[in-house]
Amino acid sequence: MNTLSYKTVSANKKTVSKEWVVVDAQGEILGRLSSKIAMIIRGKHKPGFTPNVDCGDNVIVINADKVKLTGNKFSEKEYVSYTGYPGGQRFISPKELMAKHPTRVVEKAVRGMLPKTRLGKALFGNLHVYAGAEHPHEAQTPKAITL
Repeated sequence: MNTLSYKTVSANKKTVSKEWVVVDAQGEILGRLSSKIAMIIRGKHKPGFTPNVDCGDNVIVINADKVKLTGNKFSEKEYVSYTGYPGGQRFISPKELMAKHPTRVVEKAVRGMLPKTRLGKALFGNLHVYAGAEHPHEAQTPKAITL
């Protein structure tokens, strides 16, 4: 029997094939959309998934300003940040955040679903979120997918 036929092959930076994918967020529910995007960025949809390697795809999200939240989350949910100073805890609702920075709601949701490590920070660089239908990544010839 050939002993190399049953060896597990782990992906590394040189052997990974990364693609570009476009996702339209118009009318999608934020949490469901974010979990699918995080899975694609992580590379869990590929048969050669390796947990310690960036083997996922680059994801372009368009129409991020048209994403939906269910229930009363749009006005009642709070994002908490801390400035580092005493009394510096800040709260902002998705409604206020969408008015200031429409892409950050999707970015925060996807970032929370990625690992909290150096790999997670590197994986977050593979996410590109745009408020409108236009994006500057046409040279990469991304594939449009529906989630």
